[in-house]
Amino acid sequence: MNTLLFPVILAGGKGERFWPLSRKDRPKQFLSLDGSSRSLLQATADRLIELGGGESSAAGGFPSAGDWRTRTGWDSLWVITSSQIAEGVRQQLPDLPVENLLIESEGRDTAAAVAWTSLEIKRRYGEDAVIGFFPADHWIADKEAFARTLSAATQLATSTAAIVTLGIKPTFPSTGYGYIEQGEKIGSFNELPAYHVNRFTEKPDRETAETFLSTGRFSWNSGMFVFRAGVVLKELHTHAPEIIEPLEQHGPDIYPQLPKKSIDYALMEKTTLAYVLPVDFGWDDLGDWNAIERLLKTEDTPNVELATHVGLDTQGAIIYASNPEDVVVTIGLEDVVIVRDRNVTLVVKKERTQEIKQILKILQSDSRFTDLL
Repeated sequence: MNTLLFPVILAGGKGERFWPLSRKDRPKQFLSLDGSSRSLLQATADRLIELGGGESSAAGGFPSAGDWRTRTGWDSLWVITSSQIAEGVRQQLPDLPVENLLIESEGRDTAAAVAWTSLEIKRRYGEDAVIGFFPADHWIADKEAFARTLSAATQLATSTAAIVTLGIKPTFPSTGYGYIEQGEKIGSFNELPAYHVNRFTEKPDRETAETFLSTGRFSWNSGMFVFRAGVVLKELHTHAPEIIEPLEQHGPDIYPQLPKKSIDYALMEKTTLAYVLPVDFGWDDLGDWNAIERLLKTEDTPNVELATHVGLDTQGAIIYASNPEDVVVTIGLEDVVIVRDRNVTLVVKKERTQEIKQILKILQSDSRFTDLL
């Protein structure tokens, strides 16, 4: 990449649908869910620091903070997270420069996070600095293809007043993802075609999702964006002044008073500068326990077992235990998720894992269960 990309990890989420493994002191981004030794946050950082460093900033035109050629991927990486888990982020990413960790006093969703981080990067490196935002809980299969995609997105953002989003080529008619409809093709970057965005659509019903796939014009909304700092800040002034103006006037102290809005709702659904790169590098947003099956299920095994499991007539199950000494025994079960962590055992049909959030609301309302959250 001739132009340096500043990758930003959005690491403030709770990951409630991975309860009871994910809890307040150990959110989803701190977990290893693919059988590796690296947490989701660490794996995301691993991918992104490989994009850092690069040539001198002369070609990109950025104000210099020292010689870019002496910088490392860690110097260019940023993380924004909540005050509740900031110490855990420091422990997980000890090489992250302290000045590159932004700590929200109160979570206000992704629009505020994007606005504050973009202001800070512009202040330090100028309005032409190219920024990429990446959720901390995504799984990427092909790192080389991912890097090529980010190079293409950076080229597009550098050459055009563009807010570039990565659209994942859908593999099935998902009702759990948002969709992006591609419009006019504007060219190719790093051999990847780029399109103007016609519209964003929230999670559709099954019939609508099937229609989207049949047209060949729709991608899943990955929640990954690339743009120049000045471009996104100007668009936020136009479409979300209630977020960007208080931050400019008062700084992050105003955070608790900002409206709680996603960047999709606050900006992406309104801007005319949205462009999409339809890409295919093997992706999952690891939204709930069923994602484990998508990652780890093999044809020759009846279940996905991340536990010591003894089963009789059990198939299609996802079984997890955090303590290797715990033994999970099942008889006659099908299509269930069983999770054993510390003092909690969860048993749920796979089709109802989205309802874990409802259980947490019940637990929150009863003081007996405070320690389980």
